[in-house]
Amino acid sequence: MGTPIAKLIPSEKFVFNSFVDCNMATVWVQDTFRIFPGKYGEDPLWGEAHELKYASGTSVDQAFRRSPEEFTEPNMPKNVPPGEEGLHGAVWFETVYKDSRDTGENTLYALYHNENYPSTLPYDPITKKGYMEVNWPQGLLGPETKTAVCRIGIMKSIDGGMSWENKGIVLEDLMPRLILKPHNTGINFAGGVGDPSAVVNGDYIYIFFGEYGYPGEYNAASYDADYEWSGQCISIARIPLSEIDAPVGKAKRWGGIAFDVSSNGIGTPIKSIQIQIEDGGGPTSSPTAKYFWGPSVSWNNYLNCWVMLMAKAEGPSWKGSSIYISFNKNKDLGVADNSQEWSKPELLLDKPGHTIWYPSLQPFANENDKKHKYTSVMLGKKARLFYKDIHDDKSPYLSEFIVEFEQTNLK
Repeated sequence: MGTPIAKLIPSEKFVFNSFVDCNMATVWVQDTFRIFPGKYGEDPLWGEAHELKYASGTSVDQAFRRSPEEFTEPNMPKNVPPGEEGLHGAVWFETVYKDSRDTGENTLYALYHNENYPSTLPYDPITKKGYMEVNWPQGLLGPETKTAVCRIGIMKSIDGGMSWENKGIVLEDLMPRLILKPHNTGINFAGGVGDPSAVVNGDYIYIFFGEYGYPGEYNAASYDADYEWSGQCISIARIPLSEIDAPVGKAKRWGGIAFDVSSNGIGTPIKSIQIQIEDGGGPTSSPTAKYFWGPSVSWNNYLNCWVMLMAKAEGPSWKGSSIYISFNKNKDLGVADNSQEWSKPELLLDKPGHTIWYPSLQPFANENDKKHKYTSVMLGKKARLFYKDIHDDKSPYLSEFIVEFEQTNLK
């Protein structure tokens, strides 16, 4: 099979009714389709958030069409004070995985994006975790504000998503890898790993994420923009399913030959997805460099291959008007370098003058998709394309297109 074809078909506009600023995590809990958009927790820049909520329905459309009043805030773990062990900063659920060992289908795991600042996670000289407030880059609300550092963690629910227990951080970049003033002018992150998507394959959960850190120890005197670029873009790590209840320190990043780099070590990004420097690619700390970010990965039963959607940054603060798509025909991501064999990203959608983020493919409310219990991580021949569309001071999360996949017989 050659590289599949994704046809974009205009459809009736479908506008979501609740706050979205991340991948749209969806899951079937028995015969209920459940969605988990939004943000929760402390944030010194934007304020404390309580938008992480869930909605349910007996069909996909029923869940997606719920009014704001029909969303419920789950019981979430509380933020703890700086210096204490526990949850720090704000979280966004990016993927929800149902534990196949639970026949009652009530045990869920959520992969979350986590953001912190020197004030919420100050540097601890003993653990080497946290951040020193020195030469900190500008934040999104102007020169007097600070930018965040992102990490990735896991939470667990045993009641279908109504309440959650924090299991800890599974991937992070430590203080020496943060990119500071005067070089970090991209107005996004000071570094870290985030905007993830995850799929279960064999005995592992594979985590696809944006790498925003320096591939070594950042030093202002010896800083090299090309070297920063070489270690950034979309990367992959994995964690054994058997370790999911105690995941801290158990994940391994791809190191170039195998998944053999520690959870806070320096891995290697997917080379085929990096935008080359001669094509305008560059480090994420730059306000002008182009790079792909925000992966959304799913298995496609019709194509019998993996599909990745991603946004493309072309300006400061992740601004970009396009969505790209890539394919991986290796069903087993654990063999050799199968996990790295993604096709060169192809343009799926461009909306000039708009900023479009967080693309995801979602199932339809038909009998076939319900029979297969399709979600954001497993789909068929057709899927609904959603994304956040920022334009004219509005930012709806919506669908205007269907994606129809076609197989090709090219060698």
